[in-house]
Amino acid sequence: MASSEIEVVSSSVSKPNDQPPILDVFTASAHGDFNKLRTFVEQNGAAVSVPDAHGYYALQWASLNNFHDIAHYLIQHGADVNAKDNMQQTALHWAAVRGSIAAADVLLENGARVEAADVNGYRAVHVSAQYGQTTFLNHIVVKYHADFDVPDNDGRSPLHWAAYKGFADTIRLLLFRDASQGRQDKDGCTPLHWAALRGNAEACAVLVHAGTKKELMVKDNAGHTPVQLAYDKGHRHVAPFLSNQLRAHSNHWRRKLCSGVMTDVGYAPILLCVIVFLMILFINSVVAAPNLKKITAFVGIWAWMALSLAVAALIMFYRCSSKDPGYIKRPGDVGSQSDTEDPLSNIDLNSSSVWMGNWSQLCPTCKIIRPVRSKHCPTCKRCVLQFDHHCPWISNCVGKRNKRDFFIFICLGTLTSSVSAAIAVQRIWTSTPALLAGETWIHYVLVRHPGLVVFLVMDTVVFIAATTLTITQSSMIARNVTTNELANSTRYDYLRSPDGRFRNPYNHGCWKNCVDFLFLGHTNDDEIAWPPLQQSTKK
Repeated sequence: MASSEIEVVSSSVSKPNDQPPILDVFTASAHGDFNKLRTFVEQNGAAVSVPDAHGYYALQWASLNNFHDIAHYLIQHGADVNAKDNMQQTALHWAAVRGSIAAADVLLENGARVEAADVNGYRAVHVSAQYGQTTFLNHIVVKYHADFDVPDNDGRSPLHWAAYKGFADTIRLLLFRDASQGRQDKDGCTPLHWAALRGNAEACAVLVHAGTKKELMVKDNAGHTPVQLAYDKGHRHVAPFLSNQLRAHSNHWRRKLCSGVMTDVGYAPILLCVIVFLMILFINSVVAAPNLKKITAFVGIWAWMALSLAVAALIMFYRCSSKDPGYIKRPGDVGSQSDTEDPLSNIDLNSSSVWMGNWSQLCPTCKIIRPVRSKHCPTCKRCVLQFDHHCPWISNCVGKRNKRDFFIFICLGTLTSSVSAAIAVQRIWTSTPALLAGETWIHYVLVRHPGLVVFLVMDTVVFIAATTLTITQSSMIARNVTTNELANSTRYDYLRSPDGRFRNPYNHGCWKNCVDFLFLGHTNDDEIAWPPLQQSTKK
């Protein structure tokens, strides 16, 4: 494409350390040498409205490298803001390559056409999507009302190009603004086709989670769906993901759960049955088994304690399953503010307490700007504050408002299973008579107490699972980090130090982290140990 040629030509003029010679208005504009530019124009009478030997204008070079003061000077001295090179590209196209917002403002405020198209039908919105200049794209859409869903000569919208290049942040912005996912280009390809073709896993994930089954089933002119394209190209990570998503969309066993939110039923009913079954089995086969010795008062107290812990675990199971985990209100929800103003019109990348310069904060499904530690749950179809993970065993997300309940639940599970297992072993040990010749203890227990053996096996499984969860969650609480953040730490800029290593700005030390969690149930995201890295405007 023509914009790639711009990048190659400009690569030799964007390194100030090379100190190339400034020979004319073009090199002066490209390198930002204002004094020499004025000398060429005012003393030597050089024209700024004619192109160089390659057909490029001085204003294009200044715009490419974001020298807005030089761009303004050139315009004042006769440069045409809408002048086109051999590929019919204007200075605004060149500004879009590197996201030169300041230069673009100068151009557009002096009459540049935001919808100017080159020979391929590329407008500034297409070029910015091709190069992943998300901030630039949002700027010209908000301030100058650029059409973000316009097709080029091949029927490809900026969303097609962002999906093809794999710029997930640009995809989020375009979907947030309701760019069409179903648009097909001249080859019949949707944005998802292009993302699958190139094997862009994150781009596919964003498109699928914000879309419907329809996009997964669309066929191009050759009769291929995105899933088939991914398999044909050998993208082993993308193809199974798309195939699983297609099957998930085809399931008809989704029901309304938790305040009318569409979500998978999950394994909560199974876990509930397991807990109740174990309680009944514990009473019948351990505590009140007729073929065991009469229970002593001491063991009876511990048995009563185990049952009490089990009941408490059931209560916490209900709480963390039915409680709002921290759903963020969406436009149109009861109690939400009905604000018709563009939510992205006043974004300040440096000073907003909510916006932290991370385009992954945009939720194209909920149409909200979510806090930095939040995440959209594709199962619950909602954004959750301090999202930890979606737990199918409670059929709910674990987030800011129910994480303490979840932690208490797994702690109670660990205590209940350990105490009841100890009682079961003690009951068998003290009730075993003298064994017959050739008979082993294990054989005796299996034959005489099958119910107790079944209880011990199931209880051991529960103990291992609950203990593992308790240890991992305790470790994360002590460090004030979530499961989602640990699993996706490379994707989140706020979790990286200047040298690229993992660094959690919300870690205030083990003692404060634990105290805040136990007494408040959550931590305050506004209190950070050090400022996170500022997001680059070049994406």
